[in-house]
Amino acid sequence: MPAEREVRVEAVASVPWEDVSLVFGTRGDPARCWCQYFKLANREFQNATSDACAGMLREQVQASAPGPGVIAYLDGEPVGWCAVEPKMAYSRLQRAKVVTEGSRQEPDDASVWAVTCFVVRVGYRRRGVAAALLRGAVAQARGGGARVVEGQPVDVALRPKAPSAELYHGTMSLFAAAGFVEVARVRKDRVVMELGV
Repeated sequence: MPAEREVRVEAVASVPWEDVSLVFGTRGDPARCWCQYFKLANREFQNATSDACAGMLREQVQASAPGPGVIAYLDGEPVGWCAVEPKMAYSRLQRAKVVTEGSRQEPDDASVWAVTCFVVRVGYRRRGVAAALLRGAVAQARGGGARVVEGQPVDVALRPKAPSAELYHGTMSLFAAAGFVEVARVRKDRVVMELGV
């Protein structure tokens, strides 16, 4: 069995836009959303085209380095994305029950960052990409002045048959392996986890 190759993670603002486009692809939820779900009101999101969402993400990337997330590479190929920003950047997340009832942090605290979304291209899953993305996201948050990083992953022990499309929040085991601790469980299969950085 060949040795696993190391996954390299870069700030999205430092990579070519074509690499970002390749990760989000042309079909499925990532190609529709472009990580705008947590940033737009429900009606805005429902009415937004995939091209409009892609344009919004591109503007967000260009607006500030290091940008709103990280991109993973395996053997030089862009293979994954993880969204990470101050939690205040996600207006929908601020209203989500899992956060409003589960977070121990103040909603307007700029030192609290959130990991909201993972995308790993088909063919590159189960190769350590998500774990590398989470490490890179935490490092980016730390570099941006984060005091705490939050996530709201799925507990797959309670949803063993959840399709990959429903695991974009990440899994509880992924966050636990990165040192995050559970702080609340608002729904039986969704937990709030945090890491002090």
